[in-house]
Amino acid sequence: MAESQKRRRRLRVAVALSALVLVAAAGVGAVRLLAHSSDNPGCVTLQRAADCTRILFLGNSYTSVNDLPVMFANLAWSGGHRVETAMQAPGGWGLSDHDLSQDTPTELASKPWDFAVLQEQSQIPSVESFRQAQMYPAARDLVGMIRAANAKPIFFVTWARQGGWPEYRMPDYASMQSSIDDGYSLIARELQAALAPVGYAWMARVTESLDPDLWQDDGSHPSIAGTYLAACVFYARIFGQSPVGLPYDAGLDVKSAAQLQQVAFTTVLSDPSIWGTL
Repeated sequence: MAESQKRRRRLRVAVALSALVLVAAAGVGAVRLLAHSSDNPGCVTLQRAADCTRILFLGNSYTSVNDLPVMFANLAWSGGHRVETAMQAPGGWGLSDHDLSQDTPTELASKPWDFAVLQEQSQIPSVESFRQAQMYPAARDLVGMIRAANAKPIFFVTWARQGGWPEYRMPDYASMQSSIDDGYSLIARELQAALAPVGYAWMARVTESLDPDLWQDDGSHPSIAGTYLAACVFYARIFGQSPVGLPYDAGLDVKSAAQLQQVAFTTVLSDPSIWGTL
């Protein structure tokens, strides 16, 4: 292994240890998760087709908890869109892990993906030194791999911890969210890549609701509502259409689902140009 790769692995340890504790609390194992099923019938051809969209999610437990790819696929089908999704999302992984994994180029070559979603470990984007040492070098490599596979990269802007990260001078949710937003926006702008502004939608929901109910009890991983909001953001972002009125609600009550659909619509489609071009 090259010295630069070894150095990036060592630098990741500081944030990965705390992430793994939260992953264990949520009952998420560090395993590859690719095979799953949804109500969406998916693609009928092995070739790229205009009537079906293939999306590979590269992330960690923020993606795998509540199975965001399947929830998105079900939501898409309720809007009349055929999609096929898969994920590589071992607990606690960062983009540097996906960059170094031999599975990543294999999965990118396995199907004619239209999009590949990049989700960094939850804390790394909020700290400049971690971004520069870990997130950004890996993001540059991964975006290159994705484009070489004729797919389009999308950065998954995640949400902040409910209590912030006081050890790194982010005393509350809002301050940490602002730093995460900056971390993703800067690299997306450099690489001319698109953003899926899930964290921005979370902020909007937290601001408007006395009980947003987006986090699990660990204050980190998403509740069903949190994952549903993320799915709605991806729906609006990828299809350029409003999720408002879609019948799929992931088991949420009708009122809550409608509110989350509206938040996603407003966040993504009020000015879609700010999230980059797909």
